[in-house]
Amino acid sequence: MAQSKLLYSVGRVVCAPIMKLFYRYKVINKGNIPNDGKGYIIASNHISFSDPVLLGLGQKRRLNFMAKDELFKNKFFSFLIRHLGAFPVKRGAGDGKAIKNGEDIINEGNLMTIFIEGGRSKTGELMRPRSGFAVIAQQTGAPVVPACITKAGKGKCFSKRIIHFSDPISVEELGLDSIDRHALKKASAIVMDRIKEMRENDLDEYSSC
Repeated sequence: MAQSKLLYSVGRVVCAPIMKLFYRYKVINKGNIPNDGKGYIIASNHISFSDPVLLGLGQKRRLNFMAKDELFKNKFFSFLIRHLGAFPVKRGAGDGKAIKNGEDIINEGNLMTIFIEGGRSKTGELMRPRSGFAVIAQQTGAPVVPACITKAGKGKCFSKRIIHFSDPISVEELGLDSIDRHALKKASAIVMDRIKEMRENDLDEYSSC
């Protein structure tokens, strides 16, 4: 199902002030992904249900999301998020259809977002990275943009959020000249290390917020 440009634009306008009120969010490197007609992969950590919205507000270009298939069971919610650019993936099942959907999004020159840990961290700490994004990057040649969402301050629910985008990393830098297990694991580690670096820096700088 094609993403609705109108619904996405309206959603961005509606959500921006709400997210600003509750999360006082700050974006670092906003819009750093070139608007050059190429497809890019955003690989982010995942700490809250609000993450897709915050990531979407952090980029000028529209995002598409790989999301767990459980979110698509409700017909109305499924209709809504599909039109906002989400598509389902069966976690832990090696979902070839989801990988193909991601490749199609990239090949059409769009941005595809994937939560690199394969799920939401209930503690806020980073988890082990998965390699799905690396498979798509290797198949499409798309650069990968690591992204980190950090909860700053001492509040539990509505503490300040820092949304930090790194510079794109090419498939050559990721060592994805092949698709063997070692190459995928190495690429995942490179991206996760970049996310860790951003998180540590943002925790140091914004811990008192």
